[in-house]
Order: sequence, then structure tokens, then C-alpha cells
Amino acid sequence: MSIQTVTARDATAKPPAARQHIRFAFYRVRPEWRLLSATERAAQREELAALVREFDQRENVLIRSYSLVGTRGDADFMLWLVSDRVDDLHEFSARLNRLRVGAYLESPYSYFSMTKKSMYVDKHQHPNQEGRSNRLVISPTGRKYLFVYPFVKTRSWYRLSAEERQRQMSEHIAMGHKYSGVKINTTYSFGLDDQEFVVAFESDSVADFLDLVQEMRESEASTHTVRDVPSFTCIAMDIDDVLAAIG
Repeated sequence: MSIQTVTARDATAKPPAARQHIRFAFYRVRPEWRLLSATERAAQREELAALVREFDQRENVLIRSYSLVGTRGDADFMLWLVSDRVDDLHEFSARLNRLRVGAYLESPYSYFSMTKKSMYVDKHQHPNQEGRSNRLVISPTGRKYLFVYPFVKTRSWYRLSAEERQRQMSEHIAMGHKYSGVKINTTYSFGLDDQEFVVAFESDSVADFLDLVQEMRESEASTHTVRDVPSFTCIAMDIDDVLAAIG
């Protein structure tokens, strides 16, 4: 086959579906930050808020902010960053490190992942306005709570036939459909980070999510779980309110 033939065929092929890069970045403020003057703390909060707002206005970049004050003892807030380009995630973190408040922030947890078409659901995908599958695009619903945890399955799970995995996952998914107020966002980390998946559930009810997870413990697919902790209950807030809660 000639080079010209290959080029001609490639030119008529559909471009690959764009996928998004995801980071769930958890931050803890060092206690000594609260010893700074109120004026200095306010100025540092505003610098960070301005950075978040700047990136959220970029094309193909999304940032959502959440408070963990009152739900975790080892993290104060979380930023859910989504972009078509991993360089955006790098630039945001590098610029945050150079802010004055960066000297007082620790990142006890951070999870990196990507979107990917599911093997088990949505056999017929409806594209969004950009022509991308809904599973390839993170679209937060605006619900009050976000529940996040990393996830690893047993190696024996991947040795099962595709049909057997589908059977078990169909049961698992049916349980989830009983809780229509809970939306799942599944992202994938194979080879990118320590976990295999990061799941983020959106809901307006903490109780619904608790009941959902408890019921799913009874599914056959859950017997193939190696790890699904730590688990985070995050409260959606504007970045100014998130930072006000840290002191």
C-alpha cells in the first residue's frame, strides 16, 4: 500500500473522540495560616479564588469547588478540575504553588484520571453538542453533595469473560438505578495513578448515597473489590464560600 493511499484514507476517517483529563485535588490548610492577620488571609483567599475563576472561564476547562469542613478531618476543600488538555491541570497547580497561600497548603489526596466509554452501560450513546459521547464529557449537575473515592478491582475480575462481567455489572447497575437522584461520574486511571477508577457521585441527599452504597455491598460484582477508600463527602460551594470556611 502506498503512502498516498494511507494518507487519503486517514483524511476521510472520523477524528478520534476527545476525552477529558480529570483531577480531584484535596487540600488541607496548615494551622499556622490561621495565625496570619485577617487582612493577609483575605488577600490570599482572593488570589486563589481569582485563579480558580480564571481557569473556569477557559475554553474546555471546568473547575468546581467543594468544602470538606465538617465532613473530613484531614482535608479542608477539594477542587474538581476537568480539561481536554493535561497541560491545563499542570499549569493550574504550578500557579497555585506560586501563590502566597501555596506555602500553607498541603495536598493529602490527589487523584488523576480520564474519561472513557463504559464497557457495561450506554451501548447506544447520544452525543452532546460537540459531538462527543456523554460518557466522555464531565457535566456536573449542580447537586449539593459530591461523594468521591478511588477504586481498585481484583485481577481475577479481568480474567472473567466479557459476558460474565456484564451479567454481574447489570445487577450492580440495576441497584443504582433505584436511586435516580444519585448521578455517577466514572473516570479511569489505568496506568496513570495508583487506582484503576475514580468515581464521583452527585446527589442532593446524603442519606440516599449511604443507602445506595450499603445496598450495592450485596451485589456479586462487589466481591471483586480490592479497595474503595478513602471516601470523601464534599459540599458544593462557590470558591469564595469554600475559602471563607477555612478561616
